[in-house]
Amino acid sequence: MEIRLDGRTALITGGSRGLGLAMATRFAASGANVAILARRPDVLEEAQQAIGVSARGKVAAFVCDVRDASSVTAAHQAVVREMGAVDILVNNAGSSSRMAFEEITDEIWQADLELKLFAAIRMTRLVLPEMKARRWGRIINVLNIAARAPQTGSAPTSVTRAAGLALTKVLSRECALHRVLVNALLVGEIVTDQVARFHQAAGTTAPLADYIAELGVGIPLGRMGQAEEFARVACFLASDAASYVTGTAINVDGGLSPIP
Repeated sequence: MEIRLDGRTALITGGSRGLGLAMATRFAASGANVAILARRPDVLEEAQQAIGVSARGKVAAFVCDVRDASSVTAAHQAVVREMGAVDILVNNAGSSSRMAFEEITDEIWQADLELKLFAAIRMTRLVLPEMKARRWGRIINVLNIAARAPQTGSAPTSVTRAAGLALTKVLSRECALHRVLVNALLVGEIVTDQVARFHQAAGTTAPLADYIAELGVGIPLGRMGQAEEFARVACFLASDAASYVTGTAINVDGGLSPIP
């Protein structure tokens, strides 16, 4: 089944790298007009060019620090001016911050909440009125399997992501009668540029391919996932094909999570 997003406008935070870039590329190839948001203009420009190679719709890039409320508002206004109202919002901006609980300061907690929870709240609040008015919308919150199955030393990420899971459910119930569907995708072990950075930081002499293969050993499918595999699931949720799917969280993790 071919998934089409023709005529839709998608806004993806954290859209210049990793999963965000993969989703933007898939959405654009499926016919959507795509706006990507990130902090670095140079990386955004590279991403815009890469997405444009296979795009069937318009691709635009906007500088935005989602941790800053005024930056979020300004970016949303710029997207609407250039591309029209947002039909599909993907709250993807984030990072993996994990440490022992007693090491987490108030400042670290606050920074994590701003990046992963309040950013999604603020952007959703901006796009929701237009979605309700048109009685069509898709909101996808990219979280982590730790939201449902936290492990030792997984805070603050697991706690913040769990809050994102609750937000997803609350929004899905409030928006259902307006035909705005809200779902979450829970990331497992996916190969992105972040894995390459971890490989470099580890200082190992093993090739990157061997490092990735080793990380995939404990996953039931026996390998790490590819960003494109994740993007295909996101594209389905963003489309008319997912018209009866809302309020759910889908693990995209090769069977890794102990919680279905």
